[in-house]
Amino acid sequence: MNKILHSKILGEGKPLIILHGLFGMLDNWQALAKEFACFFKTHIIDLRNHGRSFHANQHNYELMSEDLLSYLNAYNLDEVYLIGHSMGGKVAMTFACMYPESVQKLVVVDIAPKYYPPHHQEILSGLNAVEQAKIKSRKDADQILSQYFSESTMRLFLLKNIYWISSTELTFKFNLKVLSDQIENVGQALHSDALFDRPTLFIVGQSSNYIKETDVELIESHFPDFEIVEIPKSGHWEHAENPDQFFDKVSRFLIY
Repeated sequence: MNKILHSKILGEGKPLIILHGLFGMLDNWQALAKEFACFFKTHIIDLRNHGRSFHANQHNYELMSEDLLSYLNAYNLDEVYLIGHSMGGKVAMTFACMYPESVQKLVVVDIAPKYYPPHHQEILSGLNAVEQAKIKSRKDADQILSQYFSESTMRLFLLKNIYWISSTELTFKFNLKVLSDQIENVGQALHSDALFDRPTLFIVGQSSNYIKETDVELIESHFPDFEIVEIPKSGHWEHAENPDQFFDKVSRFLIY
C-alpha cells in the first residue's frame, strides 16, 4: 500500500494543490492557502522527506509525482489546479507532463524546466553542522547556521523545521541525509519529450534569476500554452515577499 502525503485541507470548491520548495513544508503556505480557500478546496501538502510526510531513501521528481498521484487517488481527485514553488514547481511540471489529464491548470513559481547545478552547499553544510551538534535550542541552531550564511530570513525559514525529537534533543523535520546525498536530483531537468499543453502560468520574481529570458524557448517546448508574469518587489520567495500581488495574479489565472 502506498504511503499518503501529509496535508492540510481548507475551503470548498474545485480542488487546488499547493507544493512547497526544498527544505519547506505546508506551513509556509498557510496564509495564502486561506486566501485561495475562498475559491477552492485547497490542499497544502508536505512532499516526501519534508514536514510531516514520510521519509524515504529515494528523492527524485518521478517518485514525488507518483506520491502526488497516490494522494489524488486517496482523496478521489480526478482533475486539479496545481501550484508548485521551486522544487515543488519541478514536481508540478513533472506531474503535469506525466498525468496531463489530472491537471486543469498549472502554476509554476520561479523555476524553469532546465537543469540547475547544485547551489545549496553552504546551507547543507550548515544544516549538517547543526545536526551533528545535537543542539538543545533554536538559538544554538541559529548561531551555528550563521557561521555558514548570513541571510537571516533563510535561517528563520530553516529553523521553522526544528522540532523536539526527545525531551532533550532537537532535530529537523526534513530528511537531511537523503536530501544531502541526492541534492543533484533536485536540479534535474524535465525529460526532453515532456509535454503539457493545457494552460500554464510561470511566476517570476522581479529580482530573482531562477528564470531567465534565455529559458523561454525551453519553457515553450514543454508548455506551449504558457504565459509568464513577473511579481514586483520580490525575489525567489514571491508568495512570501509580495503575497497580495502573487494572490492577485495567480487567482485571476486560475479562476478566469
